Amino acid sequence: MRYAIAFLMAFASVLVLMPIFLKLAEKVDFTDKPTERKKHTSPVPLAGGLVMFIAFSVGFIIFVAGLGPVVIPALAVTMEDNAGLWALIPGSTMILGIGLLDDYSKAKGKEFPVWPRLLVQFGAAVLAFAAGIRFTGFMNPFTDTYVYFHVGVQFALTVLWFVGLVTVFNFMDGLDGLSGLLAMLSGCTLFIVALSMGQSDSAFMAVLFVGVVTGFLRHNLPPAKIYMGDSGAYLLGYLLAAISLHGAFKQATVISVFIPILAMGVPIFESVRVFVRRLMARQSVTLADSSSKTTYFHHRLVQAGLKPPYALALIVLVSACLNLTAIILMLMF
Repeated sequence: MRYAIAFLMAFASVLVLMPIFLKLAEKVDFTDKPTERKKHTSPVPLAGGLVMFIAFSVGFIIFVAGLGPVVIPALAVTMEDNAGLWALIPGSTMILGIGLLDDYSKAKGKEFPVWPRLLVQFGAAVLAFAAGIRFTGFMNPFTDTYVYFHVGVQFALTVLWFVGLVTVFNFMDGLDGLSGLLAMLSGCTLFIVALSMGQSDSAFMAVLFVGVVTGFLRHNLPPAKIYMGDSGAYLLGYLLAAISLHGAFKQATVISVFIPILAMGVPIFESVRVFVRRLMARQSVTLADSSSKTTYFHHRLVQAGLKPPYALALIVLVSACLNLTAIILMLMF
């Protein structure tokens, strides 16, 4: 029941806030303008990421940060392992902030430099690592002992996971509803994994995440009335990285460590494929697709003549299969 309440509160918060920020974004011209690469016919507000951040933060304070009894006494919960989760909100704020600057630059017809984005993403990842949200090792299934990695390896893997997911979800934000649907499926899988492992804090974060994304999709499915922008895509990747490291990766065996990777398989595998392809072709790995140089699968499907809603459905179906595989793997191991 508490999880259902958390989901509904997050979902309702987004629905209430979205019309307000829609009008505000239009008033200040914080919109994504049509270009040769972007085929929408009129400017679309870019405030989706900010709305999701506000709704998630409120839910986090109530259900995870230990202030539930203060805000709503009936929703008080006892967290078993929420040490270090204090870093999630400031880290998310950093990620959202640099994303908003990026979105603002694009709204004004300018390109935001790559290195400031990477620097802030790196800093947010380091903050999470310092707070204990990290990839520490794996459980040896043969000896039933936990194998700890050297702290340098822990640091490298954690930063790579955070920055990598922030990047891949931004890259996948090329069709109305695509990044949101992929993130929602991943969040559902991480929620199921957290429940099965008895991790109430991770489960609450996952269900809050699914709630805000579901509320956002109410306005983002084709034809989209609002975009999440780079700020929203960065936020989704950062939160999924934190939830998985604090939940699914914890006490994971050699086999089950692939569960969160499968849960986010479509954006991860597709981004790796494009990254390798661009390196081999000696192309920039940071520039977005253009109409003449299309590398991402969702763009190629549309370019081949498939209507965007059908391309969206096909990719989401593949992601659903990978997430189902992750759940089956969890049940087996």
